[in-house]
Amino acid sequence: MANWIINNGLTAFILIVWMGINTFLFVWFYLFYDLGDKFFYTRHLLGPALAWARAPAAVLNFNCLLILLPVCRNLLSLLRGSFMCCGRTMRKQLDHNLSFHKLVAYMIGLMTAVHMVAHLLNVEWYNNSRRGVYDKLSTALSDLEDSNTTTYLNPIRNIDTDAQQTPTYLVFTTIAGLTGVIITLALILIITSSMEVIRRSYFEVFWYTHHLFVIFFAGLVFHGAGRIVRGQVETDPPHNFTLCKDRVEDWGRVPECPIPQFAGGFPQTWMWVIGPMILYLCERLLRFIRYMQTVRYRKIVMRPSKVLELQLQKNGFKMEVGQYVFLNCPAISQLEWHPFTMTSAPEEDFFSVHIRSAGDWTDKLISIMEQLPEGAQGPKMGVDGPFGTASEDVFDYEVSMLVGAGIGVTPFASILKSIWYKFKDCNPKLRTRKIYFYWLCRETHAFEWFADLLKGLESEMEERGMGDFLTYKLFLTSWDPSLPFHEDVHFDKEADVITGLKQKTHFGRPAWDKEFELVRKENPTSVVGTFLCGPGALAEVLAKKCAKYSDVDPRKTKFYFNKENF
Repeated sequence: MANWIINNGLTAFILIVWMGINTFLFVWFYLFYDLGDKFFYTRHLLGPALAWARAPAAVLNFNCLLILLPVCRNLLSLLRGSFMCCGRTMRKQLDHNLSFHKLVAYMIGLMTAVHMVAHLLNVEWYNNSRRGVYDKLSTALSDLEDSNTTTYLNPIRNIDTDAQQTPTYLVFTTIAGLTGVIITLALILIITSSMEVIRRSYFEVFWYTHHLFVIFFAGLVFHGAGRIVRGQVETDPPHNFTLCKDRVEDWGRVPECPIPQFAGGFPQTWMWVIGPMILYLCERLLRFIRYMQTVRYRKIVMRPSKVLELQLQKNGFKMEVGQYVFLNCPAISQLEWHPFTMTSAPEEDFFSVHIRSAGDWTDKLISIMEQLPEGAQGPKMGVDGPFGTASEDVFDYEVSMLVGAGIGVTPFASILKSIWYKFKDCNPKLRTRKIYFYWLCRETHAFEWFADLLKGLESEMEERGMGDFLTYKLFLTSWDPSLPFHEDVHFDKEADVITGLKQKTHFGRPAWDKEFELVRKENPTSVVGTFLCGPGALAEVLAKKCAKYSDVDPRKTKFYFNKENF
């Protein structure tokens, strides 16, 4: 338990606080509408559905305030810089931004469903009360005359004289009803298109439907303007429902029972969301400014395994290790932006990305680049960033374990390059004294473009007598045993036949228990940062191993898990 708290304690605390606020808002507003005197007559018409409609609305307001903040990338980068003076545990929370964004979205979806069902019941009960289905008090409340249509209780008016005033007409013509339908449809499309299978296989569908959030927020701001839910207001003389509820025939005839009057509450949703909306508008404005800045191609290289390397230059661009950028290519799409971790080091006068064929957008970009004449500039490229990630904190740990899967090696390419430059300049101001690097690939060609960097690091460390600084292990997870490079055939070779490195390629997946035990044994009193850029299944394994092999004694080895998130 103590080991779990080391890696997840603050995250769990934040989630508990978030859930506590949601629970408090739900209970508070439920009791407010279920017990408040102001809504006695409203409850008489609607029953418990009144409170079940209003309590989720309060929770929705709170979560709609939060939903945009985790996707304000520049805000998060600013906060990450501000937290540099704080502990790494605080900065680590920013790496869970997309997970929190999804969690808030699920809460919005759940509360929207409850809110919608409750209001559908409310409309039906309003209609039944107007038709005299219930008791005489309900009929009297629905039949209250109101020439100015400002003090009524039942929004379904004059059914007997105007055939249009039906529940369906109310839903599709009133501000609250029409915006409610639009909000619900937009939310359904946003959530369903965000499923993993859609995002991975049909990213464009996810991208375009996700921008329905603009319609969602516009409808949200105006949704409460209809003031459909109405409560009793004070009159002179006052109408005491305790005294008058059973004396409907005396309403307006005796001083102690004047005709009750009602009014809708002041719309409040806009006050919850206006701040995040302004922040997000500023975010998009900054993205547009960056999009308009000129980006020059320094080099375009096609690597093995259909990996495209772009070396780019942009005035005023400054980066740190492990950061990422968003790229936009108008020749493919004016609206789509895709994230890529930079593989260059801060010491270089350019920034580079390696792009693997993984969908329509990347396939089109690679096809365009392959057709360019040698030495030609590529199409216009918009660059937004750089943005911070967990990998920025690599050099804050005494010992770091870097785990890359496939193209997930890219943030670690930046880190290892930066190490090479630091040692080359003979001034390695590093707190880190040991790095373990693991790279898992399914095919041999994937190793080729990265092997040169490892060769350079290998020779540089040996020349400086620091061969123990970097320990790297390459794992080929899928292979044909009949191929001539199999380890059983070339175990006696000085260099690995796949990569040309002195470190031999391992076949199969790492035995993580063995690896963590080794790291703990070699670093008995160190704080070890474990960094992953790879699939979620591997993240779960590594997170568990970090908890398992962290020692309760603060003087002994601790493992902290960090994962790249896009």
